[in-house]
Amino acid sequence: MAARIEHLVTSGTFSLDGGTWDVDNNVWIVGDDSEAVVIDAAHDADAIAEALGDRTLRAIVCTHAHNDHIDAAPALAARTGAPILLHPDDLPLWKQTHPDRLPDGELTDGQRLSAAGVELTVLHTPGHAPGAVCLYAPELGTVFTGDTLFQGGPGATGRSFSHFPTIVESIRKRLLDLPPETVVRTGHGDSTTVGAEAPHLQEWIDRGH
Repeated sequence: MAARIEHLVTSGTFSLDGGTWDVDNNVWIVGDDSEAVVIDAAHDADAIAEALGDRTLRAIVCTHAHNDHIDAAPALAARTGAPILLHPDDLPLWKQTHPDRLPDGELTDGQRLSAAGVELTVLHTPGHAPGAVCLYAPELGTVFTGDTLFQGGPGATGRSFSHFPTIVESIRKRLLDLPPETVVRTGHGDSTTVGAEAPHLQEWIDRGH
């Protein structure tokens, strides 16, 4: 059975720097009928576990450690036995949400994760958060960008642990060089493509300064 991408939208809140906002998050499941990985266990461990069914969960991959992307990760890990993987630069953010439960493993730039015969390459793309990563799956023609790149531009950089010039550099160096037809599957909202976003880099830079 060929690997496929499944998409859930879960709802909850995002909290940082003393503010809280209602958000809808994209949860991505990459796998086949027997095994899968989850990208960003947001808000609702029950809904994610239901979508997984009886498949083996190989890993819970965190694109970054803002609470809305990781709040359901420990509960999902407890149910499935899957390890939670996070880039170590995001541990300070992780500990704001889960002070008593560390991730099980580290993500590193260039690391390759596999599920159902598909490789996901970890791209360290700091800016929205210090340990933000994207996951590139060339066989599926897609990149999972978390909150680094959206339809219409970079993720937000107005809060703690974020930096606009850094996110622009990450997108320019790590994402815009991918094939233009690569589908960009984001942490919130609609998908886009590398080719649709690449021409607007200078606009973002002008807007951000």
